[in-house]
Amino acid sequence: QVQLVESGGGLVQAGGSLRLSCAASGSIFSISFMGWYRQAPGKQREVVAGITSGGTTNYADSVKGRFTISRDNVKNTVYLQMSSLKPEDTAVYYCRLVQRAVEYWGQGTQVTVSS
Repeated sequence: QVQLVESGGGLVQAGGSLRLSCAASGSIFSISFMGWYRQAPGKQREVVAGITSGGTTNYADSVKGRFTISRDNVKNTVYLQMSSLKPEDTAVYYCRLVQRAVEYWGQGTQVTVSS
């Protein structure tokens, strides 16, 4: 079993920055993908950014140029550096990990951007 613990969420003013972290623990063997998703009230969960084991990254169009995903393979941790935050970035942010075709999700961390 794999456990994911997210941290770093909070309240920030528009234009500000936050850094989210997601640490994986447990039966870690071969992580193929880690990513961040978000869900705003009344909306479906959407992908924000992802990074493969080889370091290939992808981003939602809405965050390109503002968010950066990175990964520490030694610590089994993925980060999301968020800058130039906008009120529409307000959501619960979830970490997702894929290992051997099995996916795991974190419990989520709230990010609130005030205007």
